[in-house]
Amino acid sequence: MQKLNLSQTLSQKLSPQQIQFIKLLQVPTAELDARIEEELEINPALEEGKDKEQEQTQEDDYEDSYEDDLGRDDHELNLDDYLDDEYSGYKMQGDGNYNSDEDDREIPISSQASLHEQLISQLNFLKLDERQKIIGQQLIGSIENDGYIRRDLEAIINDLAFGQNIETDLDELEEILRKIQTFDPAGIAARNLQECLLIQLERKEHPDDPDVQHALLIIHDCFDEFTKKHYSKIQKRLDLSEDEIKEAVNLITRLNPKPGGISDGLVRTQYIIPDFILTNNSGKLEVSLNSRNAPELRISRSYAEMFDAYDKSDKKDKKLKETVTFVKQKLDSAKWFIDAIKQRQNTLLRTMEAILKYQYEFFLDGDETNLRPMILKDIAEKIDMDISTVSRVANSKSIQTEFGVYPLKYFFSEGISTDSGEDVSNREVKSVLQGMVDAEDKKKPLSDDKLVKMLNKKGYNIARRTVAKYREQLQIPVARLRKEL
Repeated sequence: MQKLNLSQTLSQKLSPQQIQFIKLLQVPTAELDARIEEELEINPALEEGKDKEQEQTQEDDYEDSYEDDLGRDDHELNLDDYLDDEYSGYKMQGDGNYNSDEDDREIPISSQASLHEQLISQLNFLKLDERQKIIGQQLIGSIENDGYIRRDLEAIINDLAFGQNIETDLDELEEILRKIQTFDPAGIAARNLQECLLIQLERKEHPDDPDVQHALLIIHDCFDEFTKKHYSKIQKRLDLSEDEIKEAVNLITRLNPKPGGISDGLVRTQYIIPDFILTNNSGKLEVSLNSRNAPELRISRSYAEMFDAYDKSDKKDKKLKETVTFVKQKLDSAKWFIDAIKQRQNTLLRTMEAILKYQYEFFLDGDETNLRPMILKDIAEKIDMDISTVSRVANSKSIQTEFGVYPLKYFFSEGISTDSGEDVSNREVKSVLQGMVDAEDKKKPLSDDKLVKMLNKKGYNIARRTVAKYREQLQIPVARLRKEL
């Protein structure tokens, strides 16, 4: 089997096996089971279970005869089950591993029904005639991935007339739209943010609650002032107290501005399964792979016996030779996959152990200020691998610690110089910046200029544009929008 070498640069041509290994390396632990199941389905020479000594001997026998002539006779071997049209028409690749369709196959992701399917299901519970149901389906089909209908209703009326041969008017269309707006998730099928928030407020469990009523007034009558956070104008216009405004605004900000909730129309089930487990044994840190990264796989005994039997034969049958070539390729592919899984484990562990040594102080107590500046090149040099390999591991893996689960990319950051001349991680600077904003007087929030001066005073040599960039990365709004009553 060709040795997998990922130290080469991307500019060099990669073999199909190397491409498959790269894809396998990127698979998160949560999806590894699905990838293995996929391989088990397409390759009958691969099986689940612990390899036994007898099976290992058979595999060794197969290896010994790996390069032998396939043209000898076998009067005892019966491969009739493998000589049907399905296998004789099989398009086998020269390297005996994966075809191009398998290269392009996406890794399965667990998901639930699409948003569209959920809405259609709710539509079927309404007491609508067939004509009204088609109108409802047209409206649902116009809902974008974030949950809004932005298409003009007149245009939808025209679509129904020309595409469905159904005549309707604005009143009927809005009547059915209002029914759809009662569906879950709350706020779905709104035509703008204001309508979306109003729908959610009107569906509150206690609509007569004063806070809900005040929130409805703010969104209905003072929406423009609300978006600009001109609370004093709202207070004056609606004659509400400062506490009443504050409670109503708190209620509004807890509503969902994107009821679709997703960017591709699917309600995805996200699995957070760490790839590594960190344990602290009396001050000694040890990292291990999640056990799900070490599946028990073996070569099929029947396939190994089949190849061994043919190896001892003298038969020269073309169809039989083609079939055994197919069997041999499946055995090659199974062995490659088992070896690739093992190398995946080795690559993951080497990368994580290097990160652990580099950020040892952080892993002792989880204090962000102990993070050292670290870039991909630092780890790549320590484990003698290509930067692209480290990048693939860092971008798709996570580690469980005593103080939380962290994606590996969390530990990579550039350095910021201090007055003392040392470099500190920009993660440390962001942590300090976040603390300043959290502790600020919300009636007089800190401007970026003020934050720069405070950081410089603490010894961090940082420019205003960098503070603005870090603030945006932390999803902290500008000072004006952080102002509260």
